[in-house]
Amino acid sequence: MTAQRVCIIWNPSKTTRRDLESGLDQATSAAGSDFEAIWFETSEDDAGQGVTAQALAAGADLLVVAGGDGTVRAVAERLAEADTGTELAIVPLGTGNLLARNLGVPLNDIPGALNRALGGEARAIDVGWLEIDLAGGPERHAFAVMAGFGLDAHMITETDDDLKDKVGWLAYVESMGRALAASDPLEVRITADGQAHDGDSVHTLLVGNCGMLQGGFNLLPDADPSDGELDLLLLSADGAVGWLDTMRNLVWDNGIKRLATGGKVAESSDSATHLRVRSLRLELMEPRVFEIDGEDLGETTRVGITIQPGAVRVR
Repeated sequence: MTAQRVCIIWNPSKTTRRDLESGLDQATSAAGSDFEAIWFETSEDDAGQGVTAQALAAGADLLVVAGGDGTVRAVAERLAEADTGTELAIVPLGTGNLLARNLGVPLNDIPGALNRALGGEARAIDVGWLEIDLAGGPERHAFAVMAGFGLDAHMITETDDDLKDKVGWLAYVESMGRALAASDPLEVRITADGQAHDGDSVHTLLVGNCGMLQGGFNLLPDADPSDGELDLLLLSADGAVGWLDTMRNLVWDNGIKRLATGGKVAESSDSATHLRVRSLRLELMEPRVFEIDGEDLGETTRVGITIQPGAVRVR
C-alpha cells in the first residue's frame, strides 16, 4: 500500500519545525499512520497560497497547516481554487484559531491536533469569496470564518487575552464598550440574493461561515460551515437605548436564552438584524476598513460576496 503523502505547511513565526516533528512523532505512535512528510515554510512574501500550490504539485494527499487564522485562510483559499480532492487539517497556533474552534480541533495541543490530522474523518466545508475594490484596484479573497466592517474587527482584535481566560465570552462585552467610538453608523446599500434590502444605516456588518469567537461567544448562532449559506449580522444601535438592545440581543436572546430554551433560529431586534444569504453586494456611502478572518484588507466602498459550497474537505 502506498504511503499517504502529507505536506506540512508551517508558519515559522508561530512555532518551530522541531516542535512540529516532535508532535508528529507522538501522533504517529498513537495512530500508527503510514505516511511520507514533506515540509513547506511560509514567509512574509508568501502567507500560504504559493507553498500550497507547490504542495499540490508535489502530489499531496493531505495538507496540514500549522499557524494562525491568516495562514489557515491562505491555504484554504488556494485549496478551494484548485478544486482538488486533497484534504486539509489544522494545527492551530494563533491567538484566535477561529476555524479550528468552530470545527472542534484541539487547541494548544500539537500532538492532539496532528493525531486528528492523520486519523480524523474529513468534513466538507463552505468557503466565502470576497470581491473588493481597494485603493490599488479590485482584489479577490476567500474567507473560512467571517468578514465585515465595524465592531466585529474591534471585538476580535481588542479583547483582552487575560480577561478572556478568566471570564470567557463576557470579555467580548467589555471589548464592545471600548470599541464604540470607532463604530459610527453609515448608509449601506445591501443586495442579498439578488434582492435589494431596505435602506440601512449600520455601524457593523458581519457575514460569516462560522460564528463562534474565542471564549465560546457565538456571534452568529445559526452559522454552519457546511450548510451552503452565509449568515449576515447588521448592527445599527444609536445611543444608550440602542446599545442596550444590541447587547440584550447578542448576549441574552441569542446567547443565554437560546442555550436555555434550545432555540433554533437567531432572533432579530430593533438594532440587530440576522439574515441568511448565498450572495451579497454592498455599496458603502463612506469608506470603511474591511476585514476577513481577522485580517484588515484596507478601506473600501464596494464589496461582493458569494459562497462556494463544500469547497474544502477538513479533518
